Formats: sequence, C-alpha cells, structure tokens
Amino acid sequence: MSRKISEDARMLRELLETAESLSSYGVMSTPELGRVRALCQEPPEYTPDRVIEIRTSKARMSQAVFATFLNVSVSTVQKWESPTAGKRPSGAAAKLLQLVEIKGIEALII
Repeated sequence: MSRKISEDARMLRELLETAESLSSYGVMSTPELGRVRALCQEPPEYTPDRVIEIRTSKARMSQAVFATFLNVSVSTVQKWESPTAGKRPSGAAAKLLQLVEIKGIEALII
C-alpha cells in the first residue's frame, strides 16, 4: 500500500512541476495553474471535531443529508464524527470535505 501512495505522490509532484513549467512559458494561465495546484494538493487530516464543524457550520446539514452530498453512507459520517471509531475521511471524500471547508457546500451543487 505504501508503495502505491509514494508512486501517487511522485506522479502528483511531477504533474505540478510540469504545470508550473508550462505556466512559466505562458502556455498555461495563472487560473489554470491554480486549479492544477488545488488538485495536486493532498487534503488535510480530518479529525472528528473538524468533520462535525464542517457539517454543522459550513454545510448546516444533518448527517443523512451530508452523507448524500458526499455519496457515502450515514454510518460512514457517524464513524468519521466518532472519536472512538478511528475512521477518518480519505481519498475523494477528504477532497470533497476540503472543498466544502474552503468554498462551502455550494461548491458541490451543480
């Protein structure tokens, strides 16, 4: 598993370096570079308190509605919010939480 993670991290670093080079030559715009940086950035660690804060303050949703927006089960949200469960958001779910934390729930509404 750690080999896969290090390979993914390496590819993201190389993608970012390529985008920065393209930007320096004027081939990629500053907003495009910003989007690439955001996609390449690893989401932060989400503690139970942080998940609760995002759900209640940023999204202002029940666990059930929040779970639907993130395309996870209510049980998963409950485990993320439980200090004793030991389950933390990762991958796409962590990226979606990061998006909601930064831009609000409106960022997920299309």
